Formats: sequence, C-alpha cells, structure tokens
Amino acid sequence: MAARTAENNTSAGRTAGFDVAPLLFIPAALVVVGLFLYPFAYGLVLSLTPAKGDMLANYQRFFTDQRLWQTISTTLWIALPATLINVGASIPIAFVMRNPAWYQRALTTLLVVPVTLGTVLVAEGLLTYLGPQGWFNRLLLDLHLVAAPVRLTHNYWGVLLSLVITGFPFAFLLILSYLTGIDPSLARAAATLGARPGAQFRHIYLPLLVPGLAITFCLAFVQAFSVFPSAVLLGAPAGPTRVISIAAYQAAFEDYDYSMASAIAMIMGGVQLIIVAAVLSARGLFYRGPAIGGKA
Repeated sequence: MAARTAENNTSAGRTAGFDVAPLLFIPAALVVVGLFLYPFAYGLVLSLTPAKGDMLANYQRFFTDQRLWQTISTTLWIALPATLINVGASIPIAFVMRNPAWYQRALTTLLVVPVTLGTVLVAEGLLTYLGPQGWFNRLLLDLHLVAAPVRLTHNYWGVLLSLVITGFPFAFLLILSYLTGIDPSLARAAATLGARPGAQFRHIYLPLLVPGLAITFCLAFVQAFSVFPSAVLLGAPAGPTRVISIAAYQAAFEDYDYSMASAIAMIMGGVQLIIVAAVLSARGLFYRGPAIGGKA
C-alpha cells in the first residue's frame, strides 16, 4: 500500500509525461549565470578590447612591465605563507577540540570573533596595538627587551599578521567540521590494536582529513590572494606589499583604464585557478584511505 502511494505521488509530479523536477535547477542556474558567468565573460571581453593596440595588448603590457608582473610574486609571497600558517595551526587545535567539552563553545566563539570584525577593523587595531607607539612596543621597551620599537606595521609582517588573524577562524571552522565528521569508532578500533594517539592521527584521521585539507587550503588561499585592505593599511602599497589587487585598483580608478584593470583581474583569477588546480590534483597523491590493522 505504501509503495503504491509513493508511486502515485511520483506520477502526480509529472504532467502528460513531463518531469517538473529539472525546473528546480533553473533558479540556481540563473544565479550562477548572473553572478559568475556573465561578469567573467564581460570582464574577459573588456580585457581584450584595449584603448590602444591589438586584443592582447593589455596582457603584453602586464608581462613586459616589471612593476606589474612582479605583483604576482609579491602576492604569492604573502598569500601562501598566510595560508600555510592558518591551515597548519588549525589542525592541532581542531583535533583537540573534536570531542565535545565544556570549554569548546567558548573557545570557538573566541576564535571566530575576528571574522565578525572584518579586515579593515582588524587592520586599524593592529596599527594601534603594533605601531611604534602601541602597547606591544611600549611593553617591550618598558621591559628593556628592545632598544628601539619593533617595526611590525607598514611592511610585510603587518600584512601577514592581518591575514593570519582574519583567515585563521575561517580555516579552523572548516577543519573542525571535517574532523568532527570522522567516525571516532575508527580511532577506538585502532586503539584496541595498540595504536597510540599519534599513530591514530597519522593513519586514521590524517588520511581521511586530506580531502578536507585540500579544500580548506584552496578556499583560504583564494581569500588571502585577494588581499587589499590589509596591504593598503598595514603594508607599503607603493613598495614591497604592492599586491596584484592594488595594481588592478590603480588601473581602474587612478588611470581610468578599465580594460587594463579587467586584464589584471583575469590574470589574478588565472593564477588562483592554477594554484587551486595544483592542490586538488596533488590531493589524490596523498589520499590513500585509512590504514587497516597493525600497530604503529
């Protein structure tokens, strides 16, 4: 009787042999086209229509101008270490907090606070706290640990610290969600075979965590690679922290060359795509599934 009712309900969802289920994908498809595909296509066409020269003139200009193409290495030099720090520091903390505890909610809330502040407010706070007259340098001077203020702002370190503070909660929450999704009975079974906690992590948790780590790394990298407020407020935008997003901003709103700005944006997206594709491709080399049996 139940099977007949389900069959009747399925038949009711069709009209004259027409399945209405695919219609549910239309809103999602419109969102993808409107928010992603159309802006990408528009930017690509705009980048290929420079004010002077042939259709590839903007790209030729970018890769022949040392001040422009060096922004790629500058951005990578900031984004990759920040991503590695955020992902690497999230793993042990999330591993310890994978089991419910009375302090878990409070600590998680504390770690997530920087996300609610935003990059601009974090950058302003770091300028106040880590500047030459900030409390950090005053404490070091009062304790006679340094003879002069330590320079942690308006340079590479200021931007890196800002990306770590704002990016760590994002990576931590993702890795914590992956870890809590791993069946703890696997580790208990390994423990009955004599595996110690370190071996359980290496042979059970880490192999199962590799796909999640790859996704977390990619998302955290894309977030760090698009750094702009921190590079302007805490870095030296005309010097060692002139990242590629600043070059795109200057082309668009200082030179009013929107075609060149679109070309820089396309190059920026291409670099991100290459890194993401490399990480996702390498994921298969390390993911072999959990070890079965044996002691470690």
